[in-house]
Amino acid sequence: MKKQAGIWIDHKEAFVVFVDEGHRPEFGIEKHVHFTGHSSGHAGQADDQRDRQLAAHLGTYYDEVIAQVGAADSIFIIGPGEAKGELEKRLASKGMGAKVVGVETADKMTDHQVAARVRQHFEK
Repeated sequence: MKKQAGIWIDHKEAFVVFVDEGHRPEFGIEKHVHFTGHSSGHAGQADDQRDRQLAAHLGTYYDEVIAQVGAADSIFIIGPGEAKGELEKRLASKGMGAKVVGVETADKMTDHQVAARVRQHFEK
Protein backbone atom coordinates (compact mmCIF):
# COMPACT_ATOMS: atom_id res chain seq x y z
CA MET A 1 0.00 0.00 0.00
CA LYS A 2 1.25 3.47 -0.87
CA LYS A 3 1.98 5.71 2.06
CA GLN A 4 0.09 8.99 1.66
CA ALA A 5 0.74 12.03 3.84
CA GLY A 6 -1.07 15.32 4.22
CA ILE A 7 0.34 18.41 5.90
CA TRP A 8 -1.52 21.47 7.16
CA ILE A 9 1.13 24.10 7.83
CA ASP A 10 1.64 27.72 8.75
CA HIS A 11 4.63 29.45 10.35
CA LYS A 12 3.48 28.47 13.85
CA GLU A 13 2.49 24.83 13.57
CA ALA A 14 2.13 21.84 11.31
CA PHE A 15 -0.22 18.86 11.46
CA VAL A 16 0.88 15.74 9.62
CA VAL A 17 -1.69 13.08 8.74
CA PHE A 18 -0.86 9.67 7.31
CA VAL A 19 -3.90 8.27 5.53
CA ASP A 20 -2.86 4.64 5.89
CA GLU A 21 -1.84 4.93 9.54
CA GLY A 22 -4.13 7.53 11.08
CA HIS A 23 -1.05 8.95 12.83
CA ARG A 24 -0.73 12.69 13.38
CA PRO A 25 2.38 14.05 15.08
CA GLU A 26 2.34 17.78 15.83
CA PHE A 27 5.13 20.34 15.68
CA GLY A 28 5.30 24.01 16.50
CA ILE A 29 7.51 27.04 16.57
CA GLU A 30 6.85 30.56 17.68
CA LYS A 31 5.72 32.75 14.80
CA HIS A 32 7.65 35.78 16.02
CA VAL A 33 11.11 34.75 17.09
CA HIS A 34 12.94 37.37 19.13
CA PHE A 35 16.71 37.39 18.93
CA THR A 36 18.68 39.36 21.50
CA GLY A 37 22.27 40.18 22.21
CA HIS A 38 23.14 41.94 18.97
CA SER A 39 22.76 45.66 18.68
CA SER A 40 23.82 47.67 15.72
CA GLY A 41 23.94 51.33 14.89
CA HIS A 42 22.37 50.49 11.54
CA ALA A 43 18.76 49.38 11.79
CA GLY A 44 18.84 47.89 8.28
CA GLN A 45 21.71 45.60 9.19
CA ALA A 46 19.92 44.45 12.35
CA ASP A 47 16.78 43.73 10.32
CA ASP A 48 18.80 41.73 7.79
CA GLN A 49 20.37 39.71 10.59
CA ARG A 50 16.96 38.96 12.15
CA ASP A 51 15.60 37.97 8.73
CA ARG A 52 18.50 35.56 8.20
CA GLN A 53 18.03 34.08 11.67
CA LEU A 54 14.29 33.64 11.12
CA ALA A 55 14.93 32.02 7.73
CA ALA A 56 17.37 29.58 9.35
CA HIS A 57 14.87 28.84 12.12
CA LEU A 58 12.08 28.19 9.60
CA GLY A 59 14.44 25.96 7.61
CA THR A 60 14.97 23.82 10.71
CA TYR A 61 11.20 23.74 11.30
CA TYR A 62 10.51 22.64 7.71
CA ASP A 63 13.22 19.97 8.00
CA GLU A 64 11.46 18.57 11.11
CA VAL A 65 8.21 18.32 9.16
CA ILE A 66 9.99 16.76 6.16
CA ALA A 67 11.59 14.17 8.44
CA GLN A 68 8.10 13.03 9.46
CA VAL A 69 6.89 12.57 5.85
CA GLY A 70 10.13 11.37 4.31
CA ALA A 71 8.88 7.80 3.84
CA ALA A 72 5.64 8.93 2.18
CA ASP A 73 5.09 8.13 -1.49
CA SER A 74 2.83 11.16 -1.99
CA ILE A 75 2.41 14.40 -0.05
CA PHE A 76 -0.53 16.83 -0.08
CA ILE A 77 0.14 20.28 1.45
CA ILE A 78 -2.50 22.72 2.68
CA GLY A 79 -2.37 25.91 4.71
CA PRO A 80 -3.37 29.56 4.90
CA GLY A 81 -0.20 31.48 4.04
CA GLU A 82 3.27 31.34 2.58
CA ALA A 83 4.49 28.39 4.62
CA LYS A 84 2.91 25.81 2.30
CA GLY A 85 4.81 27.18 -0.71
CA GLU A 86 8.02 27.48 1.31
CA LEU A 87 7.66 23.86 2.41
CA GLU A 88 7.04 22.76 -1.18
CA LYS A 89 10.26 24.53 -2.26
CA ARG A 90 12.15 22.95 0.64
CA LEU A 91 10.89 19.49 -0.39
CA ALA A 92 12.04 20.16 -3.97
CA SER A 93 15.48 21.23 -2.75
CA LYS A 94 15.76 17.90 -0.90
CA GLY A 95 14.89 15.92 -4.05
CA MET A 96 11.35 15.20 -2.86
CA GLY A 97 9.46 17.60 -5.13
CA ALA A 98 7.99 14.77 -7.22
CA LYS A 99 6.22 13.42 -4.12
CA VAL A 100 4.09 16.57 -3.82
CA VAL A 101 0.71 15.78 -5.40
CA GLY A 102 -1.07 18.99 -4.51
CA VAL A 103 -0.86 22.32 -2.71
CA GLU A 104 -4.03 24.15 -1.66
CA THR A 105 -4.96 27.18 0.38
CA ALA A 106 -6.99 26.46 3.51
CA ASP A 107 -7.77 28.50 6.61
CA LYS A 108 -7.17 27.27 10.14
CA MET A 109 -8.66 23.80 10.54
CA THR A 110 -9.19 21.39 13.42
CA ASP A 111 -7.21 18.16 13.47
CA HIS A 112 -10.30 16.24 12.35
CA GLN A 113 -10.94 18.68 9.48
CA VAL A 114 -7.34 18.30 8.31
CA ALA A 115 -7.59 14.51 8.41
CA ALA A 116 -10.91 14.58 6.51
CA ARG A 117 -9.54 16.97 3.86
CA VAL A 118 -6.43 14.82 3.34
CA ARG A 119 -8.50 11.63 3.04
CA GLN A 120 -10.84 13.39 0.61
CA HIS A 121 -7.90 14.47 -1.55
CA PHE A 122 -6.44 10.97 -1.78
CA GLU A 123 -9.83 9.34 -2.45
CA LYS A 124 -10.12 11.24 -5.75
